Amino acid sequence: MVERTPVLNFFTHLILFLGFVMAVAPLAIVAIAASHNLADVNTVPMSLIPGSDFWVNMKTAWTTANLGPKLLNSLILATGTAVGKVVISAITAFSLVYFRYPGRGILFWLIFITLMLPLEVRIVPTYAVIANVLSPYQGLLDITGISWLIQKITGVEVSLNLGLLNSYPGLILPLIATATGTFLYRQFFLTIPDELTEAARMDGAGALRFFIDILLPLSRTNMAALGTIMFLWAWNQYLWPILITTDPAYTTAVMELKSLIPNVGGLPEWHIAMAGTLIVMIPPLAVVVLMQRWVVRGVIATEK
Repeated sequence: MVERTPVLNFFTHLILFLGFVMAVAPLAIVAIAASHNLADVNTVPMSLIPGSDFWVNMKTAWTTANLGPKLLNSLILATGTAVGKVVISAITAFSLVYFRYPGRGILFWLIFITLMLPLEVRIVPTYAVIANVLSPYQGLLDITGISWLIQKITGVEVSLNLGLLNSYPGLILPLIATATGTFLYRQFFLTIPDELTEAARMDGAGALRFFIDILLPLSRTNMAALGTIMFLWAWNQYLWPILITTDPAYTTAVMELKSLIPNVGGLPEWHIAMAGTLIVMIPPLAVVVLMQRWVVRGVIATEK
């Protein structure tokens, strides 16, 4: 029996409507500001009626910030991070669930504890590693005296150096390790019936074939949800890209928005800045719209 609660339904829809207005209002203001000219956008209060200069402002923002290659860099960063996170999380969770080895539980909790160490907390050591990926091995050789021994015998100084600053791997690799993805996949793999694993083993399927042919197709909703969330997270990254990129060829669209920020000495060109912001917002919004159904399925786990 379905209970009729018209009053409760009214307040529920009212709360949902207010939440919708709060979420959409900033986007609407950005779009309206991007359609005004310089005089109208600096009027206090700004008119909420859209102007007629929308496409002119969009073109100006596109050319001023050179957003074409910057959007491509952001796309490479976000896509590489999303794919890397999905692959590494799935492989790690597969190892933790389906392989028996000493310290497996301790290893999982060590991975899980890294949730308390986001990139912003470990920014200095991460930068040091990316500046020279081989520096830990160089330190190991120096501590053990191997580098000194090689220099004494051959006269060659051992100096391992591989820098990833101003490169796509340097942008992507520090962002792909995620305890969240590992936890998500582990919880899903634990729901897979043992009978399915036994049936695959009886059919002669090895670990790799079981992982590729059975587990990955079953976890496609998890892959879509995790990939979408990580794509949005990587797209909005600002601190890490601005820290390791000094070459303009590798700057991202989010970083380049600073070139549209009004100068202190001049009249603020907020209409151009808002147009650029709107352009940068379009790709992640499109991803959310296209992947919304898969994200909901992956989060609420309706197919598990």
